[in-house]
Amino acid sequence: MRLPKLFIPLFLFLSGIIIISTANPIIAQNGMQLNNAFPNLSFTQPLGLVSPDDGTNRIFVVTKPGEIYVFDNDPNIQSATLFLDIKGKVNDVGGEEGLLGLAFHPNFSENGYFFVDYTADSPRRTVIERYTVSEDDSNQADATSGYVILEVDQPYANHNGGQIGFGPDGYLYIALGDGGSGGDPEGHGQDRTTLLGAILRIDIDNTDAGLEYGIPDTNPFVDNTEGYREEIYAYGLRNPWRFSWDSETDAMWAADVGQGEVEEIDIIESGNNYGWNIMEGDQCYEPDTGCDTTGLSMPIWTYNHDVGSSITGGYVYRGSTYDNLVGKYIYGDFGSGKIWALDYDESSETNNEELFDTTYQISSFGVDSTNELYVVDFSGEIYILGDSNGVTTPTTPEPTDMMLGILLLGGGGILIFAVGAAFYMKKR
Repeated sequence: MRLPKLFIPLFLFLSGIIIISTANPIIAQNGMQLNNAFPNLSFTQPLGLVSPDDGTNRIFVVTKPGEIYVFDNDPNIQSATLFLDIKGKVNDVGGEEGLLGLAFHPNFSENGYFFVDYTADSPRRTVIERYTVSEDDSNQADATSGYVILEVDQPYANHNGGQIGFGPDGYLYIALGDGGSGGDPEGHGQDRTTLLGAILRIDIDNTDAGLEYGIPDTNPFVDNTEGYREEIYAYGLRNPWRFSWDSETDAMWAADVGQGEVEEIDIIESGNNYGWNIMEGDQCYEPDTGCDTTGLSMPIWTYNHDVGSSITGGYVYRGSTYDNLVGKYIYGDFGSGKIWALDYDESSETNNEELFDTTYQISSFGVDSTNELYVVDFSGEIYILGDSNGVTTPTTPEPTDMMLGILLLGGGGILIFAVGAAFYMKKR
């Protein structure tokens, strides 16, 4: 039996006490470390870390309530600067709503353009909006420069996706979930006449008639006669939570959060159908047996909920700290806190190695200008894969609104459980 996905996190959310993640470095069995990258900094519900290719080596952190912070990539940094505050526009009431994505224009150092993905209300929708950096201060955005590029109506509060990023081709890619509830009741995953349940690709440097963007001529459904949305690059996705490109091969990787049993990793290619809701990962979903998989692209890796419950996509490692990880896809799970390295080569056996078993609520990964890898903990901290230039004793993080539940059971027993309830609702 499949329970509605909002039931469990809502139950946990209603139970309530604070959970604080450990800030001490974690040493894996193979000697690798995760350390607090910026011990003096802590953020409220961070969801992303982005470093623009502008030669400044700055770090930008995105937070769910609607703020973006900027600071120098220095482990001894004492404070972060508020870069943009759009809390007044962002609807973050629902667990899966908020400021979800940030992407810098490929020519950001010249034009100052950057783009955000957030949820708004009245009506409930996803908004892709362009902003410009202040002419007077490169660490301040011009909050009045917002220009809406795209809006997509959302039928429910969950499964909004939220990742945006510029690909090697210079186009903007946008991840949208299936629109929510549970099990894709409106069938968006397999419906190419809607933008939901898909990864879009648009040209933000040119416009087509009636649009604030252009549609690349090489998009797979351009000039179709079936009414399919030409913005779609790939479809059949449930709730893609973080995609990235291998900086060496340009392959596009994405993690798609499962319904109740299977989490998956996909290599995203133009025009492909990744199966939802015919399939959940590598298993039939609707129907639950004997489903027709003709024409579907299978995930390159899946795992069941005995090891994790809500996948967070990462990056193919191209840093210089650990040579043994180069070329492997580093990803994690928000529910279990585990971090793995996936060694994938379609011509040989795929191997998956557990690197860390943490207490973090892993909301995202990020890379800096040197391709070193960071882990974003929803409880407030940013960790680096490595020794953070020798910094190994981070400060204790401040409590956040993560929830720890205590449930009194019949007969005097007590059940204690912990979960980042609000964000867990977002990802499920």
